[in-house]
Amino acid sequence: MSHKNIILLLGGASSERAISKSSSKGIYNALIANGYKVTPVDPAYGSLQPDDAEAFFGKEDLFPVSYKNYIDAVKLPAFDNTDLVFLGLHGRYGEDGMIQSLLELRGVRYTGSGVLSSALSWDKAYSKMVFNDKGVQTAPGFSAHKNMYPLEVIIEKIKGTIGFPAIVKPNDEGSTFGFSLISKESEVAAAVENAYKYSENALFEKFIPGREITVGILNGMVLPVLEIRPKHEIYDYECKYTSGMSEYLVPAPIPDDVALKVQEQAIKAFYSLGCKTYARIDFRLDPDYNSYCLEINTLPGMTPTSLLPKMAAVVGISYEELVKRIVEAS
Repeated sequence: MSHKNIILLLGGASSERAISKSSSKGIYNALIANGYKVTPVDPAYGSLQPDDAEAFFGKEDLFPVSYKNYIDAVKLPAFDNTDLVFLGLHGRYGEDGMIQSLLELRGVRYTGSGVLSSALSWDKAYSKMVFNDKGVQTAPGFSAHKNMYPLEVIIEKIKGTIGFPAIVKPNDEGSTFGFSLISKESEVAAAVENAYKYSENALFEKFIPGREITVGILNGMVLPVLEIRPKHEIYDYECKYTSGMSEYLVPAPIPDDVALKVQEQAIKAFYSLGCKTYARIDFRLDPDYNSYCLEINTLPGMTPTSLLPKMAAVVGISYEELVKRIVEAS
């Protein structure tokens, strides 16, 4: 059966609302170009939805935005006769299994991974446990609830287990919100405070010098490795979302055997968490070509210039074809 009626879920109430709108504009145009009937729905608006499709993608919020509105949104009659929900959401309640569980309860199909694999991928500490168990190498580190250790214990743990420089970040947040790279003891307090603004759990990892690389997976096919060369030492928010702040090289200029090994790690990571359809797996590659898996993005950015479309383009899959394949596989 060809999917005719598609709901595009976009926006949402997370810190990545603007990014989701940007991704979803590209998805919307590609779905229309593929001949699907598309109904945009912003779950953060609840039962109040704009009449005009273009209004969904504007910068201005037309109605009050809240997580509490998600249940009302999923109860809309549009969900009664849809063939598929395309998830254009990013961040909390979009990638973490929450919206997936509401859609499961509603009895509708959706793109991307299921409830458990979305939740596991979103929780960096739990995904690291699974990765390490399944032979996917990750950076040494530890996680801590905000009420677990006093600051001096955290400092001792950093010095004793990972050393400086170190990465401190929220355990469950996207787009490098709350992220810090610290090089000395005096910087720990501010970094910890910053991470706990975004999550009750923080992740502390050894900083891996080297290169930022990523691998896309599409319906079981492993896409070419892409290297990100940010203008800053770390691929931070500014480098991710500011034009000209990063250079993208695909295929990555690394030896073939290294690329193959990274791709093997990527597919292992993907299946170890039970992911489905498509995802993007991020790594650090040290100067000796050892790869360290950072995380899985179960709903990767999908603007026409995002990383997954760049990787797909190298193997001859256009943006519209990529969106079509995601729909058909879902």
